[in-house]
Amino acid sequence: MKKTIITISREFGSGGRTVGKKVSEILGIGYYDKEIIEKVHDATGFAKDFIAEQGEYSPTKNFFSYAFIGRDVNGVSMNDYVWNAQRKVIIDIAEKGPCVIVGRCADYILRNRSDVLNVFIRADMDYKAKRIVELYGETKDNPKKRLTDKDKKRAINYKYYTDREWGACENYDISISTSAIGIDGAVEMVIDMLKKCEEYDQ
Repeated sequence: MKKTIITISREFGSGGRTVGKKVSEILGIGYYDKEIIEKVHDATGFAKDFIAEQGEYSPTKNFFSYAFIGRDVNGVSMNDYVWNAQRKVIIDIAEKGPCVIVGRCADYILRNRSDVLNVFIRADMDYKAKRIVELYGETKDNPKKRLTDKDKKRAINYKYYTDREWGACENYDISISTSAIGIDGAVEMVIDMLKKCEEYDQ
């Protein structure tokens, strides 16, 4: 089947968000990143900052942190409410047609669809460190520590809700290093992969 939905998973600082945006513009299809936060906010009433953080990152850098977060009488935490709302939003988005979806376990949520191309964007540490300083400025934390901490919390969240390893090659159709071929090179690879999938399907 033709791949019309592209999920972009990415290491912090690798440029995955930019790759996804450029792919959507070239293909003329919808792009969903912060838009997902807006939709979850509308559905739940939770603060957007809370959704942005808890919808993709673990509470701490320890997997067992989920055991200590508050839960209601049914054993459901605020994080679980965000996950369930986010999952529904992503499924609804995919049902509406071709699009690019960035992050938020979309590769797992849409795993049973045959029209999805799952992409993982990574980069070398020095490349990412330089890029986040250029984009977000200096902070009291070393750039490499910021990168490590962010991705560790992202990996824990992914593991908790999917029982899979974030970044593991078997979870994606293609893994691309932007430090090796650049942002535009990564965009070209995704577009080319879509074409190859279509040719193979024929």
